[in-house]
Amino acid sequence: MSEFFRACLDHALLRQALLAALLTSIACGTVGTLTVVRRSTYVAGAVSHSVLAGLGFARYATVVLGWSFLTPTVGALLAAVISALVVVSITLRGQQRVDTVLSALWAVGMAAGIAFMAATPGYQEDLMGYLFGSILFVSPTDLSVMLTLDLVVLAALALGYRGILAISFNEELARLRGVRVALYETLLALLVAVAVVLLVKVVGVVLAIALLTLPAATAATFARRLVPMMAAATLIGALVSVGGLALSYAPEWPPGATITLLAGAVYLLASGLARLLRRT
Repeated sequence: MSEFFRACLDHALLRQALLAALLTSIACGTVGTLTVVRRSTYVAGAVSHSVLAGLGFARYATVVLGWSFLTPTVGALLAAVISALVVVSITLRGQQRVDTVLSALWAVGMAAGIAFMAATPGYQEDLMGYLFGSILFVSPTDLSVMLTLDLVVLAALALGYRGILAISFNEELARLRGVRVALYETLLALLVAVAVVLLVKVVGVVLAIALLTLPAATAATFARRLVPMMAAATLIGALVSVGGLALSYAPEWPPGATITLLAGAVYLLASGLARLLRRT
């Protein structure tokens, strides 16, 4: 690991990857905590996989149609927002089974993304990066976008904290007390969409759900209040992201997979420790 941090002093790409890992941990810790508390990890999974459709279309539009303004990040954000709004609309109206809708978004999003990339010349260069992340190729522009999205997430959480807190722990009671449940459900879904877009660059579409939920689940084994849980999840997310990036450097392992494996190991360790403490 020390070799990685020494290399960061000499290589701008590694410093940018390190900053990306730290920036994504903010959304990972805050939004991930809400996802775990509300037991809506499958919503996050469906949104993250549907993002591939936006990435694929953006790639197709740029190469084939010449739409240079439609960057992969913009395409991913549009797909994530649309998917999140679809899930909220179906959930609030109760017209369809939620699990059916989530499964459809999950599968159709992946299929559409792969189809667009197959129709794009040179798509093989980008597919693996989209699926499993490309943190080592983060640019200064990507970092600016990540910082902006983090600030949007934090501002939204600060402005809507009371309503979010109310629906996170007891949605029915919140509705009886006059809380605008539909508004805060929509806000939460949009925050999940933003968080997923941030994570896709680091660990990819396939592994985004793991990094969104594992640090928060680890924090939940010890913290019970929402704000301390968010803070702990953010710290854990930063540690596993930076640690996984450092561990993957010398043996040249895939950074996204290494980060995810480390997050899983930390979660298992924390769960075992918490169970041991409850017995004593």
